[in-house]
Order: sequence, then C-alpha cells, then structure tokens
Amino acid sequence: MATETILNMEGARIKFGAGATRELGFELRALGVRRAFLVTDPVMAASEPVAVARASLRGAGIDAVLYADTRVEPSDASFLDAIGAAREAGCDGFAAVGGGSAMDTAKAANLYTTYPADLFTYVNQPIGRGEPVPGPLRPMVAVPTTAGTGSETTGVAIFDYLEMGAKTGIAHRALRPTLGIVDPDNTRTLPPVVAASTGLDVLCHAVESFTAMPYTAREAPADPALRPAYQGANPISDLWAERAIELTAANLVRAMRDPDDHNARTAMLLAATFAGYGFGNAGVHLPHGMSYPVSSMVAARQTAGPGYHPAGYPDDHPMCPHGMSVILNAPAVFRFTACADPQRHLRAAQLMGADIGGAGADDAGTVLADTIIDLMRAVDMPAGLAAVGFTDEHIPALVAGTLPQHRVTKLAPRPAAEADLAALFANALRYW
Repeated sequence: MATETILNMEGARIKFGAGATRELGFELRALGVRRAFLVTDPVMAASEPVAVARASLRGAGIDAVLYADTRVEPSDASFLDAIGAAREAGCDGFAAVGGGSAMDTAKAANLYTTYPADLFTYVNQPIGRGEPVPGPLRPMVAVPTTAGTGSETTGVAIFDYLEMGAKTGIAHRALRPTLGIVDPDNTRTLPPVVAASTGLDVLCHAVESFTAMPYTAREAPADPALRPAYQGANPISDLWAERAIELTAANLVRAMRDPDDHNARTAMLLAATFAGYGFGNAGVHLPHGMSYPVSSMVAARQTAGPGYHPAGYPDDHPMCPHGMSVILNAPAVFRFTACADPQRHLRAAQLMGADIGGAGADDAGTVLADTIIDLMRAVDMPAGLAAVGFTDEHIPALVAGTLPQHRVTKLAPRPAAEADLAALFANALRYW
C-alpha cells in the first residue's frame, strides 16, 4: 500500500468580532448575491441575531427569503424540505444564522439546488454513493450563534437517516461556506446546557483531530480528486487543535455560567473556529462516529423511558444534542486509543490543565479520560449513556449504527472492531 505524502490545508474566510453580523449584507452583495435564501430554525427566527441579519440584508438591497423550518439535529426529511424550499425560492446565494443544524441545512440546500441529484448521490459511503461534488457552489455566508460546531469553517453537513436510525452526512470541500461571520454578540442568550454541549463539541473536535491517525499513515488516493477532506492528524491541524483545547478548558465553565462574561464567550467562539480549522482538515474519529447512533436512537425514541429532553433545546422531539452525544463517548474512547500514541493523549490532558508529571505511557488514557470527566461534571453533563436512556440491551444497535461511519471511524489511531465498539459503549454507560 502506498501511503499518503500530500496534505491539503484549506479553510473558510472568517470575519470575527462583536457586531460583525451587521456586515452580512455587505459581504453577500460583494459576492454578487441579489436574492438570498436565509436559513435558521424556529427558535432563532424571532431572535436578535436573525433580526440583525435581516436588517443588514435589507440595507444592502438584498431580497431575503427566510427559511425558519430547520430541524435541530437535521434529518434526511428536513434536508429534503429545505432543498425543496430553496428550489422554489430561486435564490442566487445562501446565508445561515444559527447553530450547526442551520449551517448544515444551508449547505445541503446549496448543494442540491446547484447540482440537483438524489439525496444519497453525495452522501458518504457506505450509506450513500459518495460521489464528488461536481464543482463550486453558490456563495454562502454562515453566521454561528453557538460556540461549538465550527460548521462555518468545514465542508461537512450531517443528518439523521431516519430509516436506518443512524447519522451520516456529506463531506466535500465545496460545501465549505464562502465566509463565516463569527460574532460574540450572537451567543449572549445561549441557555447553559446549549453552551455546555456545544462547547464540549469544540473540545472533542480538537482532541480527536489531535489524536487521529497521522495523515501519512493513510492510503494515498488513486486520484487527487478522491483525497478526503478528513486527512488525519498533521502538523498544521495540530496547531489549531492545541490552542482550541487550551481555550475551551479555560473558558467553557465561565461562558456557560455567566453569559455576561464577554471575554469567555469570545474565547469560546475563537476556540470553535480554531477547532473547525483543525478538524475540518484532520478529521475526527471514534467519539464522533459513536455519537451518531446515540443521537439518532434518542431522536427515534429507541431508548428506554419516555425519551430524553434536555433543557434549553426545542421540546418537540426527544434529543441528545450532538455535543452531548459526542462527549458521552469520549472518556471511554480515549482510554482505549491512548496506547496508540500515549504522548499525544498526555499532551491533550496537559493542555486541559492536568498535571502529567510522573504519568507514564500506561497512564495516558486514564489521565485524559479523568480530565474530561472533571469538565463534564463541572458543566452538568449527564453521567453517561445510561442517563439519556441507554442500557446494555441497546449496545448491539449502537454498534450497528457506528460500523458504517467509515468517514470518521477509519481515522481512529487504534482500529476498533465490532467487539471493541461493544466494550466502549458498555464503558460509556456510567462514569460516576
């Protein structure tokens, strides 16, 4: 097998700073947009960030078609609804104001209106056909209102495939927004659980990309067009990941507990953007791959009890928010993967503030896992998968939902077979 020797480093343009949302119209007009499809969700539709965005578009002379039906944790059905609405609107550009769900929905609407096709044409293999996007998309500006997903920097759009009961997505550089407008004013009203969940997603983006398989260990593509967006850990992504880990560990608790702490909220948005640059090129691995069936099964009411409904999120369907579903797997995973590269796992713990003096290679997984658990407890996360409705009986279905997630699971520094995944889910049921 010929291994990879080439690294692509790409990233979205970013405009950062308090009040930057007021320049959305200026930026879209500069991109030649005259009619914009503005994507948000039902809760955000009445929010100040959306009001500011709409006023900016009006001021720039841009006709805006508001789409406020984004489903938090999108599904194939909700993607198709947005795509249909975008086709009817006939817009020449896209904007998204909201969390990762709104940004991912806008990416999908942009893709399938620019290059109409069956939904699974561009969806990652083995669930979809994984065909490359044929060319550039229409201009898109993403305005995040959470400090978490980093979707404003990545070419990834994730959704629940309802029939299968698992998450999948589309990953291609062409989906990356033309510009991300990152405005700390937009996170002032984040509910504490939302701030915690999205912030822990930042942490996992950074730690997973930092501990992923090195890009030089991946098989070289037969054609440059087939080089994946997620390439493995590399010297450039490491820089973004390390700083994102530091910023998140130092600021998440403050940003969650005090929305008036402007410095902490600003630092968390920087961390989200930094992590997005890192994992958008390096990729994530097992915590994310395992998270997809977790969130899908909760949403599909396939867990024990009446269903999990976290405070601060829409209550129209059970939900395990993305960042929460990721962090609930992380301690178990890092105990498992540490033997593949103990020094990187210890370094991640050190960046989070752990004292690694005297810790050896055999301690790396425990040190990193315990450090993450301490942060989970500080921001009131559930104590493990059992707290959101899972039991031992659900493990086979969780494993089955993880196995197709090759886009991310194949980047794990230590391969995880079916039995390994079952053990990981068992270990993630309860941490304290």
